[in-house]
Amino acid sequence: MARRLKLFIATSLDGYIARPDGSIDWLFTDADYGYKEFYSTVDTVLVGRKTYEQTLTFDETFFSGKACYVFTRKASGKSGHVTFVSGDIAEFTTGLKDVSGNDIWLVGGSETIAALKHLIDDFIISIHPRILGSGIALFTGEWNEVGLELVNSSSFASGLVQLHYRTL
Repeated sequence: MARRLKLFIATSLDGYIARPDGSIDWLFTDADYGYKEFYSTVDTVLVGRKTYEQTLTFDETFFSGKACYVFTRKASGKSGHVTFVSGDIAEFTTGLKDVSGNDIWLVGGSETIAALKHLIDDFIISIHPRILGSGIALFTGEWNEVGLELVNSSSFASGLVQLHYRTL
């Protein structure tokens, strides 16, 4: 069975994953919101360069213990546990899905999500009760209609709602 590509991401109620400058200071950090459980199900992480650079500013080491591929328009190569990939990211990701292993986490950002939209099997979206008014949109570019099945929904005391959809 092929591995599943899962988009696990947070958004504001009005559909932004970051402020116009890329800042994510508005995200709730008061609880886990299912992150640890989700993280234990994946062994590979895919992330765009801008999002990856954002994670470098965090206190904890992200993506440790996982194969991490950063998509970039710059040269390919390896640095520590991270492999930088340029070229056709959809072709690269299709190859990863065909290799045995656990599921694959698509972290972001919006350009990477748009480039891999036809390969995403699961959308796990945490909606924060915030309206940003502007920023980097979760879904950019043109999308064809995608049928989805609701797998699970969870609500939290903070007002955050998490939706898990699977493509049909």
